[in-house]
Amino acid sequence: SLMFVLTIADHPEGVFSLHDDDENRVIPIWTEVDDANRYLMMIQEEDYPDMQVVEMEDHVIIGACQDRGQRFSIITPDDFLIPPDDPK
Repeated sequence: SLMFVLTIADHPEGVFSLHDDDENRVIPIWTEVDDANRYLMMIQEEDYPDMQVVEMEDHVIIGACQDRGQRFSIITPDDFLIPPDDPK
């Protein structure tokens, strides 16, 4: 199935990530494009670089994260994710 990540516009390898409480980078992966777009609109109001929503097969993005030992979090419509105040 398709999932959605945010990347830096025109720089698809620059995948958006957040820091968890232990300062680990975690990539949010949305199951619904509307939720990814809503988050994109929220961060565009902050001082982030231009971002875009990119769709990928779930096994591709999750496999890429696992290959790199990169943490990720699946964001479903039940999850409410708000951007941090300060881009890191």
